[in-house]
Amino acid sequence: MIKLGQILKKKNLVTEQQIKEGLDRQRKSGERLGSVLVKMGFISEEDLLTALSEQLGLPYVKLKELAIDPAAFKKLPAKFAWHYGIMPVSLKGNVLTVATSDPMLPLNDVKLRLGCEIGQVLALENDITEFIKKYYGIGADTVERIIAKTPQQSVETYKSTPEVEDILKITEDASVINLVNQILLDAKEKNATDIHIEPYRDKLGIRYRIDGILYHANLPKDIERFFSAIISRIKIIARLNIIERRIPQDGRASIKVGKEEFDMRISTIPTRYGEGVVIRILPSTMLFGLERLGLEEDNLKILEELIKKPHGVIFVTGPTGSGKTTTLYTCLNKIKSSENKIITIEDPIEYELEGISQIQVTPEINFGFADGLRSMLRHDPDIMMIGEVRDFETAELAIRAALTGHLVFSTLHTNDSAGGITRLLDIGVQPFLLASSVEAFIAQRLVRIICTSCKQEDKSVSKDAKLQIIHSIFGKELSQEDLKQKLSVKFYKGKGCEKCNSTGFRGRTAISEILQVTKSTRELILKKASSDAIKDVAVKEGMKTLGCSGWGKITKGLTTLDEVLKITQVIE
Repeated sequence: MIKLGQILKKKNLVTEQQIKEGLDRQRKSGERLGSVLVKMGFISEEDLLTALSEQLGLPYVKLKELAIDPAAFKKLPAKFAWHYGIMPVSLKGNVLTVATSDPMLPLNDVKLRLGCEIGQVLALENDITEFIKKYYGIGADTVERIIAKTPQQSVETYKSTPEVEDILKITEDASVINLVNQILLDAKEKNATDIHIEPYRDKLGIRYRIDGILYHANLPKDIERFFSAIISRIKIIARLNIIERRIPQDGRASIKVGKEEFDMRISTIPTRYGEGVVIRILPSTMLFGLERLGLEEDNLKILEELIKKPHGVIFVTGPTGSGKTTTLYTCLNKIKSSENKIITIEDPIEYELEGISQIQVTPEINFGFADGLRSMLRHDPDIMMIGEVRDFETAELAIRAALTGHLVFSTLHTNDSAGGITRLLDIGVQPFLLASSVEAFIAQRLVRIICTSCKQEDKSVSKDAKLQIIHSIFGKELSQEDLKQKLSVKFYKGKGCEKCNSTGFRGRTAISEILQVTKSTRELILKKASSDAIKDVAVKEGMKTLGCSGWGKITKGLTTLDEVLKITQVIE
């Protein structure tokens, strides 16, 4: 048999010196030469597998281009697939063919247990892992082991109401702990920000929110039998009451993945078929910088000037999940210093900020935003942040704090910046107080960023589609030259790849508009003018709308037409 090193040299993949260095390391570590050369960075895993294919006469395949035989998948239990790192590909007669990245694996145990011959093809390790998760589901091997060692009658179903002792017994079992850990790890690997665990009739659903969109997680069969054990384990992690199932509960926990630590906000809510759980995954530390917010250069300069104001209120508006809190934290992090005192009141505290006093709202003891705000004023702050203005009392206290020399940051739930003005008027704030205290309303949304690994020009966008977004953003009163220039802009998309979980997107960025309260807008506020009238004046004075900001992201090739249309159509 031709030696591996000779094949690699013949293919000009390694030099004689690299082979020598690899053999020296191999003698010390006892590993196979191919693995050593990959670890030393001399060859890629694909280079190794193509060489092994020639050496051993085994086919090298790309799993993503293969059709997996359902019969093969059913033949091989998940525990074997995970233990050996093999993916069943086909079953022909008495021969089960599996994909492996290590052709030297001792598969006699699998052969004896299944009573069939084992054939092999070579495939990339990451592809094998991805396919095992896809076809068997997260933690399928763990579920199989629990069922195998637990009598059928004692395995808890989620429709039952077990005793506390039974819940604790199953929850503290190492297999259930591993199952929950595998779910958390899978979510982190996919860059999920939230995990939704949802019980239905005879079914358990788990979904991940990735870049703002929910995707179903691949689950093994029979996982619904361990629903209560999974929920109880999560409750224990979050220090929640595992007995109480009738009312919502909120808690926190921390996890470590490799060298990274993450905080988890955990919320439970009673539903018809059991408790639903949402886990928000947050980095324990974040790098906050204005330049990271995705603001255009003009808006970035405006924001930098706004946060230098000695007093006044700055509102960030937008729906839940639009990045308002991140923007507020970034502003506070930018202006904090030893010369000023900053106090926040939040629900909940999402990130810990050094040098800033943070207060948690506690509704169960009737300690809300207004109560916290009154107490904050007695602690002589220079800068204050109120997580959200929900009612007249909180709004009035915030505005009066600004009028007495404080810089106040807060959020509102409105569609655009001008809508923040009408929202405050609707809850009872007097126009003269609003006009004399508020410095600006910043509206923002998050759009998904096209994956750079699979980015390509989108030639399917028709002229009519381009005209639709151009007219919705800029109106129809455009010169022919301006319209021609805008129609010539190239549009891009992501076709989907391994790095973006086949979504075509990876990460998000903000689009924003900043409505500064000027002399003209103050006069309109005093007249209780409509939000449309206020917005029109602001645009004439130079405000760039959310749609305009989105167009800028399109022209830079950062996002897609559909992403921006979702935002502009809602606002219209």
